[in-house]
Amino acid sequence: MSAIHIEGGTRLRGDVTISGSKNAALPIMAAALLTGEEIVLENVPDIEDVHTMSDVLRGLGARVEMDRSATPPRLTIEASGVTNYRAPDEHVRKLRASFTVMGPLLARFGEGHSPAPGGDVLGYRPIDMHIKGFQALGAAISQSEGTYSCTAAHLRGTKIFLDYPSVTGTENVVMAACLAEGHTTIKNAAPEPEVIDLIDCLNFMGAKIQRVGANQLEIEGVKQLHGCRYRVIPDRIEAGTLAIAAAATGGEVTLERVFCDHLEAVCEKLQEVGVDVTQRWDSLLIRSKGPVQPTVLTTFPYPGFPTDLQAPFGALLTQACGESLIHEILYNDRLLYLNEMSKMGAHSKVEGQFATIYGPSRLHGAEVQALDIRSGAALIIAALVGGGQTVITDTQHIERGYTDIVSKISQLGASISDQ
Repeated sequence: MSAIHIEGGTRLRGDVTISGSKNAALPIMAAALLTGEEIVLENVPDIEDVHTMSDVLRGLGARVEMDRSATPPRLTIEASGVTNYRAPDEHVRKLRASFTVMGPLLARFGEGHSPAPGGDVLGYRPIDMHIKGFQALGAAISQSEGTYSCTAAHLRGTKIFLDYPSVTGTENVVMAACLAEGHTTIKNAAPEPEVIDLIDCLNFMGAKIQRVGANQLEIEGVKQLHGCRYRVIPDRIEAGTLAIAAAATGGEVTLERVFCDHLEAVCEKLQEVGVDVTQRWDSLLIRSKGPVQPTVLTTFPYPGFPTDLQAPFGALLTQACGESLIHEILYNDRLLYLNEMSKMGAHSKVEGQFATIYGPSRLHGAEVQALDIRSGAALIIAALVGGGQTVITDTQHIERGYTDIVSKISQLGASISDQ
């Protein structure tokens, strides 16, 4: 996919099935390194980030096979042949989640080496919580020419307090602690559904992890883990993106195969701006019922409003009847998409990590650039709203995070194609 072409002005209508979660699948793939037995993952999204993580695991010596004949795709990983403990640079630099192989490598083999991870350029994104956790468990850490090396003859359980609830930091430390000797307590752990999905999978593999409240984990180390078959949760960010797109276009869309409790903050905010949201057991009906109302939106770690949906919601707020304020507290460069949206007629002002969006804006077609996964999704929503044709370039970013996004939006009635 080199560009996405959208002819705006169509209300989205119909049903769409949500794919498996990207942010859950990636660390679970890394967890397969904790055992030499086969791991079979169902409901895995067939996207670029999953392909990149597969290449990282293959570079370490694991066997990774995707069965696309299964609906949805199925991924088999078997890491009995791992003899290389250095993650391949060319793949790690494409994907931040690739650094989660370090915890499993350290736990099972006593060493792991990786360059600093890449991924979307969203501002300052440190890996200090990963390092702090590994050191607390007894690992020695060194850094040379941009490569981190972690070694430990034995990991030993301990008490760890994370300075902030880092998602990938929590995941990496949990995986390392699974095979550590003794008991580990992690306080201020990230409570995101994707973290819980990893924990559930690890417990299926024989780990002993218990949650105490929302932010504390108790881990009893075991000597080894075994293979399992596990189904990845639905992607709440894909679901939220399509829900926002339905609202922005004044449409009516049913999202199938969703976990509604994972989307509470998004549903509340949609209702606040005047959108009708009906929750069922495993589906959401999103229905526009009038003009969009302005609001104040602050991103926050789960269960707060997710930073990954801030840009898509910003596209919706261009249609609000008044001024809306966005406060992006997590990533200092995550408001840059508004510069691209201004080419389409959006009016906004950015001051640091605050943005004021002045609505309603009469959006129009333009050529714009996807800066990262979620800004690309926001531009798709803005293009669906606007009149005329929009061409979105650098769509490799969008491919990284959304499964068949063009075909899914097309089946809801939009005029959209990739060329």
